[in-house]
Amino acid sequence: MASNIWVLAETWRGQVTETTLELLTLGREVAGQSGSQLEAVLLGDKSLAASLGAADNVLCAANVEPTPEAVAAALAQLVKERQPQAVLVPWTNLSMDAGALAAAQLNVPFVNGCKDLKSDAGTLVAQCVVYGGKLEAAVSATTASTLFGVLPGSRSAASPGNAPTVTDVAVTLPEAKVKFTKYLEPEAGGVDITQQDVLIAVGRGIQTQDNMELANDLAAALGGAVCGSRPVIDQGWLPLSCQVGKSGMQVKPKLYIMLGISGAPEHIEGIKGAQVVVAVNTDAAAPVFNASHYGINADLFEVVPALTEAVKAKKG
Repeated sequence: MASNIWVLAETWRGQVTETTLELLTLGREVAGQSGSQLEAVLLGDKSLAASLGAADNVLCAANVEPTPEAVAAALAQLVKERQPQAVLVPWTNLSMDAGALAAAQLNVPFVNGCKDLKSDAGTLVAQCVVYGGKLEAAVSATTASTLFGVLPGSRSAASPGNAPTVTDVAVTLPEAKVKFTKYLEPEAGGVDITQQDVLIAVGRGIQTQDNMELANDLAAALGGAVCGSRPVIDQGWLPLSCQVGKSGMQVKPKLYIMLGISGAPEHIEGIKGAQVVVAVNTDAAAPVFNASHYGINADLFEVVPALTEAVKAKKG
């Protein structure tokens, strides 16, 4: 068991997150390269193990509350006992704190911002995004049981597969300083942008809150919703639930139109699942064009009204 690859199963509102299934795909690749088994670590509801069939085995500890302190303590204890080769942790708002705490308790590295991971002659090498996505670095892990924080979207989600074997494990947790009481949802904002087929995303280039109507009109014509990059959210022009990016929502629409967004890596990280991406920007050198299927190098204040009218005319 010393060479096993682990994936920390992340849960939200009684479900395993899609990011966990993505990490199982990556973990399966790494386990195959290193000749080891893939195990998922499920801290909580044992019934969720059925959705982790992409793993060879599920280690389940049922008495762990979904707080960073409790998850970190349980994970660190299991790593000490079983010594896996590596632990893949979803690098999300839900799990990054737990991964960092566990690594500190174990005194092992926590390699963050991983977009890929491979086994090279027995050494795990992570491809990591650094300096806000401006550079990439290859990081070799020479310490046993290294933890890797893997970015969402690094792989396609694994299918549930057959019912996995489940191993019940016991963990002894310290007295909780923080207790989980309930979920608090952010301001609704009218729609769940993660479920929309069409999204109109606005950035700094929209200039003023009054100009948001341009995006609203286009979204209405296309039957979609409006979302935004962080500068727009920080201005209070859209609720936090409409923020797209590494510190916001991960979205997978059929059509994603970006208006006045420069293309910062933090935003692009949130749209990897979009099927068709269209960018409108006056700066021909804007990084957003490198992340788009179609680019319009023009003024959004000219393009958007014309596009809205064209869509309305097409619909009759």
